[in-house]
Amino acid sequence: MRKYILIQLGIPAINAFATPSASRHSPRQRGVLPVHALVVSSPSSSSSQLGAAKLSDLPKGINPFEKSLSKSLDIQADFRDRAKRAVDAAIKDDLKKLEIEFPPLIGGDKSKSQYDDFDNVQELDKNKDWTMLFAPMFLGKEAEYGGGKTWLVFPDLKECEIARAEWAGSRYQTATFTDIEAATNHLVGEGSYDAPWGSALVSGVSKIMGGADGDAGLLGDQNALDTLVEGENSPATLALVIQPGNGGPVEDWVNCEKIFNASPDTVMVVINGALDKVRGGYYPGVFFPKLAKTVDRFWKTFESVYYLKPISDKGCFGWLYRVYPEPWQVVLQTRRANAKGGMYVED
Repeated sequence: MRKYILIQLGIPAINAFATPSASRHSPRQRGVLPVHALVVSSPSSSSSQLGAAKLSDLPKGINPFEKSLSKSLDIQADFRDRAKRAVDAAIKDDLKKLEIEFPPLIGGDKSKSQYDDFDNVQELDKNKDWTMLFAPMFLGKEAEYGGGKTWLVFPDLKECEIARAEWAGSRYQTATFTDIEAATNHLVGEGSYDAPWGSALVSGVSKIMGGADGDAGLLGDQNALDTLVEGENSPATLALVIQPGNGGPVEDWVNCEKIFNASPDTVMVVINGALDKVRGGYYPGVFFPKLAKTVDRFWKTFESVYYLKPISDKGCFGWLYRVYPEPWQVVLQTRRANAKGGMYVED
């Protein structure tokens, strides 16, 4: 067992050492410190917690060299269990802005690591399915999260429509299905939604094609959206925002701030929203001025409650990892051979 090296650093220091991204095709490169494991503190962790906290082990089967093991495990269910405990702990500490980040394609028959080819649609599908199974874990507390008080906030109408069709069971339909546009317009006011470039044109074409029957549905079926009613299913107790901005328009991140500010008592959980790219300056302020204004005042105030990202450099491979309220870890994984010539991974 490798010993941990404890260093007290803030979140900006983490981003300076490693800025992991969603796939190997991203222009951002990953980096890793040449240490076996590094624990760093978050803004919500005290120095006393650093010495006393028991650190969570990495989930099993996540190493890219363990593909056969990955395919035999429901790794995403393990992620959900860990993330649920982390979110519960953060809510108990009265935190409202939470981030969950993890590799959505690992595990099961079609398991893929960051070294495999995949596209944004596959990520969207997996993040959608992961969240649809995550939401019911909160619905046991009916008074708090039932009655539509748990919102599933999809990045766009089409994703909401697909989820509504694929997850038709009653345990899923008790949540409120909405998207970023509908939530923004409802909470902030009609017309407050920052639309991505070109969306107005597509929407206009869709309405023309629909003729007397209304919208032709090029952007999705409006019937997939639940009606948001103040005093009934609005405001939400919990808003699960699924992959905003990541692979989509940057306006998603701008609108998320509007949604939260209009309903600050709602716990917002952003799931695989690539917030490291937003916080790390991936989008230059000169080209994205609206987004740039949200970074310091909003996105840098999020708590990473469940965070698992691969990092690699010069033959080394490991993970940037955190389960709230624990401090951060950087864990090196190394391939080893046993006496019989079999391979195993050592953390």
